[in-house]
Amino acid sequence: MAWSSPYLFFTQSAVKLQPKQLAYPMQAPAIEFASADDIRARQQQLLAAHLQYVYAHSPYYRSRFQQAGIEPQKIRGLEDLPLLPTTSKNDLQQHNQAFMCVERAEIVDYVTTSGTLGDPVSIALTEKDLQRLAYNEAISFLCAGAGPGDVFQLMTTMDRRFMAGLAYFMGVRKLGGSIIRVGSGVPGLQWDSIFRFSPDVLITVPSFLLHILHYASKHGIDWRSSSVRKAVCIGEPIRKPDFSLNALGQKIRELWELELYSTYASTEMATAFTECAAGRGGHLHPELIIVELLDEHDQPVPAGEAGEVTVTPLGVEGMPLLRFKTGDIAQLHTGSCSCGRNNPRLGPVVGRKQHLIKYKGTSLYPPAIYEVLNRIEGVEKYVVELSSNPSGMDEITVHIGCGQAGKTLATSIMEQFQARLRVKPKLKFHSTEEVSRMMFPAMSRKPVKLIDRRNL
Repeated sequence: MAWSSPYLFFTQSAVKLQPKQLAYPMQAPAIEFASADDIRARQQQLLAAHLQYVYAHSPYYRSRFQQAGIEPQKIRGLEDLPLLPTTSKNDLQQHNQAFMCVERAEIVDYVTTSGTLGDPVSIALTEKDLQRLAYNEAISFLCAGAGPGDVFQLMTTMDRRFMAGLAYFMGVRKLGGSIIRVGSGVPGLQWDSIFRFSPDVLITVPSFLLHILHYASKHGIDWRSSSVRKAVCIGEPIRKPDFSLNALGQKIRELWELELYSTYASTEMATAFTECAAGRGGHLHPELIIVELLDEHDQPVPAGEAGEVTVTPLGVEGMPLLRFKTGDIAQLHTGSCSCGRNNPRLGPVVGRKQHLIKYKGTSLYPPAIYEVLNRIEGVEKYVVELSSNPSGMDEITVHIGCGQAGKTLATSIMEQFQARLRVKPKLKFHSTEEVSRMMFPAMSRKPVKLIDRRNL
């Protein structure tokens, strides 16, 4: 039997979704509403094709398979995934070119990761990879209740080697919407664009959304009379593990009755998990990605438990990955959603594995610290700094930007930390401008809330 391209399924979908052939309104993929058994069967089919492709074209994976004595055709289904090697960010950094599956002339775009866990990782994309990104974002926007004809305001950068900004732009076009490319920052320009072009949807980092609301309040802008009805929130969680809004999400909703949709993605996975209106986790796109949750021994965690999000993106042509460990800890939810989809949902990320803090007998992740700070009036901006003391133990310093630093605010902050987390970090007060500079260093693509200086 002749071997055929494992990406034929996506090529066909992409052709159908070209703007000139698009039959409005665009529909969500039928596989997302199929039975759990049908979804599993489809993913197993795509996994087999994926393994064939990486073995045939990826020098890195072919070498790993041969070293381990693994033959792709012997992987019968999803239950055999633990037999395959995992891929770390360190693997991508050290052997970057060995992941390349196409000739250099076929690459049309180069991007890098944000470098949150170290040096940025380079990723090369072909034309098919860009079309896959667009398709991913288009069906993600559909999941969030947006559709053809909607106007989106993009409040994140498209430059600086940032994959997400380009993906959002292309996704809106494939969806049949229109987009206002304002970029990050500049609150005045954001509001001018909102009232000039009347967008329906904002694509934004939630803490920046809160920032422009404070700007509007200070400058007498009536944001409630604008056309905006929903916000797709990127880069930061707006929900707790039980799906209720966290402090940041609550603050936004108290000021503006928007529909808030959380989304989770990374450059390496090239796929987004976006909430529907039910707000019960980001929906997995079965034809684009396989997700596992692993323990510290790279074994699947029991159903219902949190583990390291490990992904196998499907349909990637330039630099496909297999069982890539993201470093993020989350929980997978199964069962039908009220929106009618039967695909699994990924819960809010509770933290990064590498950022686990062990502080005087208490273990916690940085988002728990953010949650406390987001609840305290008077804390306008903050950056959490982690370091190691001479004994090698973790230390926490919170840099706080506020109008007036005083004993009352310091006391309130320490009381909240003690009550909610049973920790007492060091506090350092600065002007709001000073903390803003810490949050947005040169070439940053999103706010920096954590500086990890520990000797890990």
